[in-house]
Amino acid sequence: MDATIDTGARVALWRCYLLDTRCELLRLLREPMYIIPTLVFPALFYAMFGLLLGARGSAEAARYLLATYGVFGAMGAGLFGFSVTLAIDRERGFFALRRALPAPPSAWLVARMLIAMLFALCIVLELALLASVFGGVSLPAAQWALLWTVTVLGALPFCAIGLLLGSVSSANAAPAWVNLLFLPMAFLSGLWLPLSMLPDVFARLAPVWPAYHLAQIALQVVGQGSGGAIWAHAGVLAGVGVGAAALAMRRLTRAG
Repeated sequence: MDATIDTGARVALWRCYLLDTRCELLRLLREPMYIIPTLVFPALFYAMFGLLLGARGSAEAARYLLATYGVFGAMGAGLFGFSVTLAIDRERGFFALRRALPAPPSAWLVARMLIAMLFALCIVLELALLASVFGGVSLPAAQWALLWTVTVLGALPFCAIGLLLGSVSSANAAPAWVNLLFLPMAFLSGLWLPLSMLPDVFARLAPVWPAYHLAQIALQVVGQGSGGAIWAHAGVLAGVGVGAAALAMRRLTRAG
């Protein structure tokens, strides 16, 4: 009897997660200001810069930017997927309503994490198609799978950062705060151009940014990493993610 109850509870819990994910996905699909930049810009920038450079005889540039623009896309999916919608929901009293609903408190968080990872997967598949068909990039199947896995899971620390930004920003200010972080971090982490092409001071300061560490893992997967142990980069990302999530949940608990 107890085993049956436990199984039924788990099924009901996962059903809540899936329903929340479906509702959140439908909500975001109705927001072109999120869908278009998140899905289109990484592929557009890669086509302009990665494939253009590849067409000029630098296939290694196409491979490098395949990894870094995947990180760029995952970072955007995580940051924007959490911050703006969370700030709006806070101002509309969403969390007060959630407490009155017969749903697990974590359902909305799990749903938004799954959606950010789904968008990150769509982005890396777009880039893989462009890179393989037009950029001449060829990787073994296991290497492709590993690159996609790294990028999709790499969206999670940026979900946590977006959660933190959304927990402290107003609905009007959240997009500005995210862009102030998102765009400089992408540039200074070597996502748009290799750090070797930038002044040396940028290369020395790059480890400050979590996007740099995710990019280094992705670049090592495609054979273009500049050094550093993968576990060290992963540890930085895990620390940033856990720290940002803890601060955000503390803020939301107090505000709620």
